[in-house]
Amino acid sequence: MSIQPGYAAASAGAASAASAAAEVRLTRSVSATWWYMAVAIVVFELALAVVSVDTLVRSGVGAVEVTVVAVAGLLWWLATLVPLADYRHRTEAAPLLVWRRHGPALLIGLAYGLAAGVVTDLWVLGALPVIQSAMLLNWPPGVRFRVVLAATALLVALSLIDSALVLEETGGAGWARLVFLSATLPAITVSSLWWWDVLVTLDRARASEARLAATQERLRVATDVHDLQGHHLQVIALQLELAERLAPHDPEAGMEQLRAARVSVDAARQGTRDLATRFRSVPLPDELANAVDLLRAAGTDAEATVDPDASSAPASALGPVIRETTTNVLRHGGGRRARLSLTRADGVWRYEISNDVAAVAVAEDGGGAGLDGIARRAAEVGGHLDVRREGETFTVVVTVPADGAGR
Repeated sequence: MSIQPGYAAASAGAASAASAAAEVRLTRSVSATWWYMAVAIVVFELALAVVSVDTLVRSGVGAVEVTVVAVAGLLWWLATLVPLADYRHRTEAAPLLVWRRHGPALLIGLAYGLAAGVVTDLWVLGALPVIQSAMLLNWPPGVRFRVVLAATALLVALSLIDSALVLEETGGAGWARLVFLSATLPAITVSSLWWWDVLVTLDRARASEARLAATQERLRVATDVHDLQGHHLQVIALQLELAERLAPHDPEAGMEQLRAARVSVDAARQGTRDLATRFRSVPLPDELANAVDLLRAAGTDAEATVDPDASSAPASALGPVIRETTTNVLRHGGGRRARLSLTRADGVWRYEISNDVAAVAVAEDGGGAGLDGIARRAAEVGGHLDVRREGETFTVVVTVPADGAGR
């Protein structure tokens, strides 16, 4: 009996490291985008405060009024930095307003609006600071959109009123610039925050994808370890049982089985090393020959039908399937016969194994994890698993595409 180990596996450590590196790069890019977006909002707010002061100076307003507006504008600008910074790590479950942190921005915005509105006689400048502070709060996505539409409509209406009451009298280009900036600032802010929300959602999705890929890789390696250890331990148990039976009557044959068990132990150890380092597959005709040898050694009348072109079949997908199904027959066996076949037809490879035992117990005694692993392997290469129970015959059929997707 010749047992040739060969087990296909991927290196989970390398895949996890690559996924982690990609996640770090993406996170850094998102952080940089946050700073670009936040600086843009801060600059627009500061520009509004500076333009307000410049317009007042050019209009000949007194120094006291200009100083009050300038100080109030600077305080408002500084106060808005707190809710803006909080927005970076916001969650939808967080409250809309935390008075301890966001209240000062609203109150200072209200005071700044009153001061600027009274001095400039511009309604839009009086309403803008508190509206802009409110735009930085943790509004739900749909609500934020409606709020900014209402706020922009209000600011545009106030701008039209200011144009009719103030700008026609002064005719100053500075006033027109101030009115336009005041009317558009909330919409600019919300569009920037919306873009940030989109990037955060994409970042979280990418991180989840990386974690899922690493989990799937670990699961695949765990399945390979299950196939490897289950296969070899079953072989070793069989060889030791034969040695125990033969030793009283034929010591030499018993020793031969013990030596074979030692070889199987070495093969299992080597297979484990191969599993942790690289892909390694055995030609499928050899896999089927191994399976037949094992089944016959267990007292089962086993036969295999192998397509002449079986060496071109996807060994990395079907090799573990052959080993797992053979192990299941041995573990839950006791039947008189087993039939294996690997054929190609209609663009697919079809592997079938059937035996005359109530192997439905596989799913009843917890061994169904093996069938789950087979189903995952088949699905990964676009294949399919079919399990049938017909009387005393239990059949497992796995089909995979013949285009080499599973190699």
